[in-house]
Amino acid sequence: RFDAITGSYITLGQLTGFERRAKLLSDWAEETMKTLLSRTETVPQERRPRVYYARGPRGLETGLAGSINVETVEFLGAVNVARAAMGGGLANVSLEQVLAWNPEVIITIDQAFAANVRSDPAWRGVKAVSDGRVHLSPKIPFGWVDFPPSVNRLAGLWWLAKILYPTLVSEDVRTLTRDFHTLFYHVTPTEAQIDRVLAGRD
Repeated sequence: RFDAITGSYITLGQLTGFERRAKLLSDWAEETMKTLLSRTETVPQERRPRVYYARGPRGLETGLAGSINVETVEFLGAVNVARAAMGGGLANVSLEQVLAWNPEVIITIDQAFAANVRSDPAWRGVKAVSDGRVHLSPKIPFGWVDFPPSVNRLAGLWWLAKILYPTLVSEDVRTLTRDFHTLFYHVTPTEAQIDRVLAGRD
């Protein structure tokens, strides 16, 4: 969970003797979360985007309310349309249910679904699809939304916040992507590699 990241780094630093390095990563994580929370908390409830998290080639698997799979979405104050369902992990839903929820934004990790949903007549009635607001999440080297549930999702917070609240996030996602990989993974990606990451490709 996000609220455990900063403390986990401090503990790891103490255990391994790399306290300075651990504090650097802990501070970056804490600053990211505090910055984004301070901005999204100003958004009135009625203006918070309604989001559906689509998994699988048909887009009919999603994360229920409180699930770690949608923690990124819910952390930013967006409305997970599956919140009314019984809390838990992942669940299969029907297309009829998604049509009834009628989300404004769809976030997916599945390339096949992202590539086909716009031309699928069954999905045309969903506002996010008709408005062109279906977004394929980055997932290399690790996913930015839910898997694995670790610090890779910190980059996902910036990416998703830019999508959900574009007027509140002026930071350049490409720069953030490069800086995140340099700091956490000790690899500075090239422009071409950043293109590939942000395109959501394998």
